[in-house]
Amino acid sequence: MKFSEKWLRELVNPAINTQALVDQITMAGLEVDEVAAVARDFSRVIVGEILTAEPHPNADKLQVCTVSDGVDIHQVVCGAPNARAGLKTAYATVGAMLPTPDGGEFKIKKAKLRQIESFGMLCAEDELGLSDDHDGIMELAADAPVGVSLRDYLNLDDKIIDVDLTPNRGDCLSIKGLAREVGVLNKAPVTFVDIQPVAATINDTFSVTLDAPAACPRYLGRVIRNVNMQAVSPLWMVEKLRRSGIRSIDPVVDVTNYVLLELGQPLHAFDLNKLQGSITVRMPVAGEKLTLLDGNEVVLQSDTLIIADENGPVAMAGIFGGKTTGVTAESKDIFLECAFFDQIAIAGKARAYGLHTDASHRYERGVDWQLQQQAIERTTQLLLDIAGGEAGPVSEAVSDEHLPKARTVTLRHSKVNAMLAFEMPAAEIEEILTRLGMQIEPATDQSWTVAIPSYRFDISIEVDLIEELARVFGYNNLPVKLPTLALPFTPNDESKVLVHDLRRTLISLGYQEAITYSFIEAGLQKLFDDQFEALVLANPISAEMAVMRTSIWPGLVKALQYNQNRQQSRVRLFETGQRFLPINDDLVQENVLSGLLSGNRDPESWTGKSQSVDFYDIKRDIEAVLSLGGCLEQYTFVADKHVALHPGQTARIERAGEVVGYVGALHPSLLKKLDVNGPVYLFELRLDSLLQGRIARFSELSKFPESRRDLALIVDETTDYETLRDIAGKNAGEYLKKITLFDVYQGQGVEVGRKSLALGLTWQHPSRTLNEDEINTAVQSVISALNSGAGATLRD
Repeated sequence: MKFSEKWLRELVNPAINTQALVDQITMAGLEVDEVAAVARDFSRVIVGEILTAEPHPNADKLQVCTVSDGVDIHQVVCGAPNARAGLKTAYATVGAMLPTPDGGEFKIKKAKLRQIESFGMLCAEDELGLSDDHDGIMELAADAPVGVSLRDYLNLDDKIIDVDLTPNRGDCLSIKGLAREVGVLNKAPVTFVDIQPVAATINDTFSVTLDAPAACPRYLGRVIRNVNMQAVSPLWMVEKLRRSGIRSIDPVVDVTNYVLLELGQPLHAFDLNKLQGSITVRMPVAGEKLTLLDGNEVVLQSDTLIIADENGPVAMAGIFGGKTTGVTAESKDIFLECAFFDQIAIAGKARAYGLHTDASHRYERGVDWQLQQQAIERTTQLLLDIAGGEAGPVSEAVSDEHLPKARTVTLRHSKVNAMLAFEMPAAEIEEILTRLGMQIEPATDQSWTVAIPSYRFDISIEVDLIEELARVFGYNNLPVKLPTLALPFTPNDESKVLVHDLRRTLISLGYQEAITYSFIEAGLQKLFDDQFEALVLANPISAEMAVMRTSIWPGLVKALQYNQNRQQSRVRLFETGQRFLPINDDLVQENVLSGLLSGNRDPESWTGKSQSVDFYDIKRDIEAVLSLGGCLEQYTFVADKHVALHPGQTARIERAGEVVGYVGALHPSLLKKLDVNGPVYLFELRLDSLLQGRIARFSELSKFPESRRDLALIVDETTDYETLRDIAGKNAGEYLKKITLFDVYQGQGVEVGRKSLALGLTWQHPSRTLNEDEINTAVQSVISALNSGAGATLRD
């Protein structure tokens, strides 16, 4: 919000300079973005009056003007199209110093233009550094005193301060609010404008109905007739508007904009003669349209609050007025509205239509729900003073049950001291809160009940009050103390695997951690998951970030694609993050560990031939991760299918019969579609399973020798090793130490459709040497179980 320093000092004038004021406002949490002079430096520029303006005899676009400086008359050649007799304008006399665009200055001298002498210069606003307007010379009010310095007449020795307010401080989006804040910070008196009710001189009213009281619980309206739209807004108002970044338009718009800046309450004026029947504040029906004041037509969304008459919508409530009922130069009678709209009802609505207005900016951040009566009276008085007219009584439509309620907050002295880290005297607490406009009553000896004023809608709990105390006391005045905390050591659950350990393990295997977006392209999502329909974002940043991912794989593959396009052929990536699964009308956020493997098995070297990674490389890496919890034997890899993975090179990973993830090669069709060089191997595992381990237990090493027997088994070619391992493990007795697969063979000597698997079984007793009979009994038990359970026979 931009405002004039002089305007602020009309209300509160602490004995500090501009820089100190700016620093003070910033330290109070209202950050100042910029401080700029109202006008560039110039001298000897006065108010001049053009007495005559005649065409230049030797130039079509020039005029020869006679200009009065209040004492003498001077001849000035001017090229401005709006130079005319009777106009009062900015006259730079001979010897005047004017600014240049590059920051320099130049001196006005007597000149001769096309054989006609010119004594001085008539100036446009941009030539004086007042604005960028260069369409013509300045047009001053008809009552501007000729010969007076322009700097003094326009009060140009002023600063424009631009404050960047946080969204919670909507109470400072007005001169009144800023003055109140500066007064509190400086313990200085604030002179607010005395607003008195305007007595009605006519009895005309216009009916208003609230059909959406929750969104608009209060709506005030007033009929004002016989307004002179040709009236000129006073210079003081035009300048205050200009210094706040708002240009003067007509007396009605100027006054409503002025009150918006002064009090922080948006208002709107309708042409009364264009309204039909009555006003209704409601939600739109399907298909309703509205042509805005800027000429654009919008189709109203069902959740957009509107102001309507009997013919349909006439304004978007709290955002933008409609063109069909807007005030124009021909308007005579107006209907002035001033309403309180619920903050949530307006929030985000302007942005949904690509709009941003001063009104929506304030309503979205909150407006004082008790301000409307003052604002409409202030607006009425200014309109009558400037443009004349006759005002009717103020009519009010209100739903008391939907209006905000006055709030009280209990503040404990002990809590203040604990959070600010020093003993703030009770008297100072009471004094600061009183200056902030709050009413306080002692609740106990050590606490207060604080009544919050209606304009501080950002204060609702105790810590909000403590923040106010710290802010007004001065953050820089708070003592500097190191926090003292009790840090009890909490026992670590040794059965839990830390995510940190998972990451460290993968990094030790050559992987690099990646962080990809949770939002991905809808088409890409479908390529990787045909089971879940991803949640579509209501307002995506772009089409490439339109849905929430149900797998991390798309992001990792895009990262691979990015790296391969930059000559990185050997890529190993992993990511821990969330996937978002729509299950039973709910969005389940599931933590997973995903990884990607591509390129050569080893970095390029002279020591050996490079080989591409295969399925067993990524399986080995997964087993390294699974073994961290000491439960590797609980996991099984089962051949399966997945829409994103290669048939025949895909496995689901189970733990105790529950699916915890998938691993496999990226499908060839996806490699081609995504223009990725393969092969590419992927895995994705649920973190909740990976983090569940078991406590390691000590077992004394046996000093007795191991006994090993090798079995070459003929099985069906579809039989996997894990099936044989499980059967053998259950039937080999309690002293079986390990099972090893050391050979796989298909070919001569083995019939078609079958294969040979060679298992090495090792036994060891903890306290003695196993004898031959015990080993043979165990071996026979294993052979028998394998034959009955898997159809395995010993190879000849």
